[in-house]
Amino acid sequence: MPQEKLRRDWVEKFKNYLMVEKNGSRLTGENYARDIADFEKFMAGKAGEAFSWDQVQVIHIRSYLAWLNHENYARRTIARRISSLRSFYKFLLREEYIGQNPFTKVRTPKLDKRLPVFLEETEIDSILDLPDTSPLGLRDQAVLEMLYATGCRVSELAGLELGNVDLSGLFVLLHGKGNKDRIVPIGHTCRDALVRYFAKSRAPLMDKYHVEEHQHVFINNRGGALTDRSVRRILDKYVSALALQKNVSPHTIRHTFATHLLEHGADLRAVQELLGHASLSTTQIYTHITNERINKVYQKNFPRA
Repeated sequence: MPQEKLRRDWVEKFKNYLMVEKNGSRLTGENYARDIADFEKFMAGKAGEAFSWDQVQVIHIRSYLAWLNHENYARRTIARRISSLRSFYKFLLREEYIGQNPFTKVRTPKLDKRLPVFLEETEIDSILDLPDTSPLGLRDQAVLEMLYATGCRVSELAGLELGNVDLSGLFVLLHGKGNKDRIVPIGHTCRDALVRYFAKSRAPLMDKYHVEEHQHVFINNRGGALTDRSVRRILDKYVSALALQKNVSPHTIRHTFATHLLEHGADLRAVQELLGHASLSTTQIYTHITNERINKVYQKNFPRA
């Protein structure tokens, strides 16, 4: 088998492993594959098209790192690419396609801790006030309320099914990373938005386009399942209307959810459970935000600061 075809075959097997065994999303597999393809292109230029994955040595990886730095790639991008390749080689070693993993001898660039971007309460309130009462406006309102009320990931919202929404009990069951489910409250405001959406938007749109009933809670403008990308477009529409000077994504709403909970006195471990974080250290980044804000208030308002 030609080396190029063999290399591609191993990458495809790695993608299948990520999706089947690790329960990763299609997007995750594509991101890993893109990082591997970038390294493959670099190696093909250095070692020739006939190189194989088991020929990669530490010296090649260091050369790749030097090239990325020379091309002014961000540290975060470099770290992500090395992490992708390290995972890929760990898989190759596990499957006994290679005899050793050269990436274990290479350090990932150290990253400065970046505080998550979040919205002020007035900003998120302004976004939630924008959707109109048309069928799509009611759909948008329910989507935005769900993002803020639960702090869910965009993939969790797009994958939410009817059987996992309890309007009387005021909670939803979210299917998260690593095939882990968690129950999250939704509150009356989100519940009311969902009730209006189900009655005046979801059912009429599906009837209008003769769409066969399916289990996805959120639908697109023709009655099909809403995708991750469509959720981002919905949010972009309202952020643009407000002309916010922030880079806002669905994950920003997740950061906002966590930050506002902590600012109003929530326990860190409770926030960890609500977000579905495996480790408390992941959730602790939000304490840095709240501490920084407290310090700013102190410096601004205390007469002897």
